Amino acid sequence: MSAMVLASGNLGKIREIQAILQNDKILPQSQFNVAEPEETGSTFVENAIIKARNAALHCQLPAIADDSGIVVDALQGAPGVISARYAGVGASDQANLDKLQLEMRDVADEQRTARFICVMVYLRHALDPTPIIAQGVWEGRILRQAVGENGFGYDPIFWVEQYQCSSAQLAPELKNALSHRGKALRELKQQLAGQ
Repeated sequence: MSAMVLASGNLGKIREIQAILQNDKILPQSQFNVAEPEETGSTFVENAIIKARNAALHCQLPAIADDSGIVVDALQGAPGVISARYAGVGASDQANLDKLQLEMRDVADEQRTARFICVMVYLRHALDPTPIIAQGVWEGRILRQAVGENGFGYDPIFWVEQYQCSSAQLAPELKNALSHRGKALRELKQQLAGQ
């Protein structure tokens, strides 16, 4: 795979994606001073394509982008595509966590099911009419209190049943092996290898 631009300004995402695609030349869009576009899509797929097209257009390179978020069953799928701005545009991870915890305060333990969803998109160029799309899903539950120091976003309140801990308590390598983003990236890599 040749050099490509990663359409993200999220440092946590950049670290994870570079760790998983370690043999590939990934250049974060910040190296090109690319402004992040407005995410106007109503789905993860639409937003990932918006971000990838923007990066490919400004950098004149193939682009990879993801859109991801947490989907909570008791909240009819919220925060979903607005996970990063659940508490408002520019909200901190802590503000988003606090809002979700507040929304979930009266939800019984057995009804706290949730999943992280990640859609990865690869565009060969800005006008690519057939983007390569991969998706990863990671099932879990919403904790009542944040636990753990690793990860970012909603990791401290996402319970990983298999390891009996929060996502934020997992070592980065293990998280990448289990996570929605890791699954989507490995699927994308497989699709690109078949090109």
